[in-house]
Amino acid sequence: MDVDLIFRIAAIGIIVAVLNQVLVRSGREEQAMMTTLAGLVVVLMMVVQQISTLFDTVKTLFGL
Repeated sequence: MDVDLIFRIAAIGIIVAVLNQVLVRSGREEQAMMTTLAGLVVVLMMVVQQISTLFDTVKTLFGL
């Protein structure tokens, strides 16, 4: 696993947390929730791509 992936996930988490706090304090709880969900989806897509790469590597390793 690449360390760059961990830094990207952490950066997305920090950005989403800041946006969430700004939106909650301005009274826009719905937009804050949507921002959090969008950040979660982006991170999950990044993780799913890495898991797919892992499965492809395992397949080629064992010749499945």
